[in-house]
Amino acid sequence: MSSYCVVTSDFVNLSITNSGQESCCVERRFQKGITVDQFKGKLELLTGGNPATMSIEVYDKNDKLICKLEEGHHLLGSYPIDDGMRIHVIDNFSCTTEDLDGVKKFEISEEEYAKKTDTVKAFLEKNKLGKYNEEDMKKRAEEKKREEEVEERLASLCKVGNRCEVYVPNQPKRRATILYVGKTEFKEGWWIGVKYDEPLGKNDGSVDGKRYFECAPKYGGFVKPMHIKVGDFPEEDFDLNEEL
Repeated sequence: MSSYCVVTSDFVNLSITNSGQESCCVERRFQKGITVDQFKGKLELLTGGNPATMSIEVYDKNDKLICKLEEGHHLLGSYPIDDGMRIHVIDNFSCTTEDLDGVKKFEISEEEYAKKTDTVKAFLEKNKLGKYNEEDMKKRAEEKKREEEVEERLASLCKVGNRCEVYVPNQPKRRATILYVGKTEFKEGWWIGVKYDEPLGKNDGSVDGKRYFECAPKYGGFVKPMHIKVGDFPEEDFDLNEEL
């Protein structure tokens, strides 16, 4: 008799937006074991916001605000944050309710700005914070490289035509057939395109006008390799016209 256990990932995939560039959205993977303060440091590199003045809002997959990250010493994983949610960064230092269109802007060249000693850039350089901490940046780059290598290795285990089960957090287990393995134009990283046995998908194998594989509408989906289990999973017989 087989036994099963539920394993919670130590990482979470999130979409990041910010008040300075509302239309810009990036997706990144974060460790749940970092503190909110450490999380702010990572968000600084992505959004340019100041960790000391930024506010962080968490939106669920339906784009509904569910909480704000306020306690800097609390772990990211202690908040109800799951894969696919959106983190919105508000930089309170740069926010203003004034209409500045008619205000004459003060401009300074990059060379002159670099010579000043009372700027945020100078403070960060002096204290080796954010992107000016070479050791920290090196560690982050190495961590990202390791994550990409793991994702690529998991993707290599998936072959077009393989049967699989899809395990996406907070969603029911679904059986499917793999029809695409590779990178996409809609998001970075490796993706597995599947045709579900039931019409529980989001597309027909195409996203934003780009076709990756063929299937009926609502049967197609794209999943990260970590959420795919390849195996001998027979297609289940779903009689959608059965009368009860």
